[in-house]
Amino acid sequence: MWIADAQSPDPTVLARSAISRLDLPVPAIRANPAPPAAQLLNVPTWLWLDGSSYRARSATASVPGLSVTATASPTKVRWSTGDGASFTCSGAGMPWRAGMDPAAASNCSHTYKVPSSGQPGGVYEVRATVTWEIGWVGGGTSGSVDPVTTTATVPLRVQRSSALNGAG
Repeated sequence: MWIADAQSPDPTVLARSAISRLDLPVPAIRANPAPPAAQLLNVPTWLWLDGSSYRARSATASVPGLSVTATASPTKVRWSTGDGASFTCSGAGMPWRAGMDPAAASNCSHTYKVPSSGQPGGVYEVRATVTWEIGWVGGGTSGSVDPVTTTATVPLRVQRSSALNGAG
């Protein structure tokens, strides 16, 4: 950034530069069971974002005598499940781990009632939209800008569970 001699830089100009350097990731959608395995009707599908795509990011812009740092923090995830349902989670969601009850609902789950076989490609398109709050500080002042969003989609196949009768 070029500044004329003896001119005091405006922190808001540096803030815009720092904000433009924020590298906000595409949400990394995870589900249980993990695709390409099919989700089952009437069993909660656990949805969450990988932690690497849901953490604060910072960037700094500076000139001699002044630095401004912008920070983007994820605040919520809006899920659209492809079957007409949508909901918002205040965090990334709870990852499913081996040993947990997959039939239990998580803090961010959805239960499908209709198979995806009638959808294009036989899948529901699940969309996660992360809202990022952005603020900046430097030069003895601070500020914020309107939130921004990042979005990703993943196809999920949903089917009925087959029953086996082991009785003779």
